[in-house]
Amino acid sequence: MRIPMIVGNWKMNKTAATVAKFMDGIRDNLPDSRMIETAICAPALFLERMVAHTADMPLEIGAENCYFEDSGAFTGETSPMALSQAGVDFVILGHSERRKIFRETDEMVNLKVQAVFRNHMRPIICCDETMGQRENNDTVHWVVAQVIEALKGVSEEDARTAIIAYEPSWAIGVGTPATPDQIEEGCYLIRQTVADVYDDTIADEVRVLYGGSVKPANINEIMQKVDVDGVLVGNASLEAQSFLELISNDPGK
Repeated sequence: MRIPMIVGNWKMNKTAATVAKFMDGIRDNLPDSRMIETAICAPALFLERMVAHTADMPLEIGAENCYFEDSGAFTGETSPMALSQAGVDFVILGHSERRKIFRETDEMVNLKVQAVFRNHMRPIICCDETMGQRENNDTVHWVVAQVIEALKGVSEEDARTAIIAYEPSWAIGVGTPATPDQIEEGCYLIRQTVADVYDDTIADEVRVLYGGSVKPANINEIMQKVDVDGVLVGNASLEAQSFLELISNDPGK
């Protein structure tokens, strides 16, 4: 049985003061990690402090991005080796905003996936789908291709621990998510693609998340779908109360 997972993606938000307020707000209110896995992915500036602050809490900490080299003359980038040594558990890779705004390619995402695994962290690999592609019936090819490219060169052992997020960019930040059936379709296709690249056993172990306008009001319906193992949440993860509502409203399968 795959443990449900709720991941907050803070994007470029928060200050040191509001991070501390959030952590104080969720302390002693998180569920047993054996029942549901919770994580926050935050700007690199706050990660080391967050890892220390949550050492006695059932909350994992992730980064929102990293570079694919461990060190070197790469001004402004974040080292995956440094993240790992700071105690970071996850790194979000290939988010639609990274692909669209910063022009990240499938090849770059794949290099970052390998770097994260090399440094003993787990990637949350995001697969995008634009409304234009959906209207042109190109959804299947688009999502499948991104999964295949991201996993190139990844061993079976590492692939078992990968987390893949289906995040149609047309549903991100607009207040209206994809329908439960559309979400299930995307997550099912991702799992089947992993099965094609590896095998059914590995595909059954990989956790597939949905990201796009997830709120406390709609998480139950989303999480009831067979191939949805969790959610990647933006705005609704920024405040402690809302984040706790997401967790308490998730009944699992």
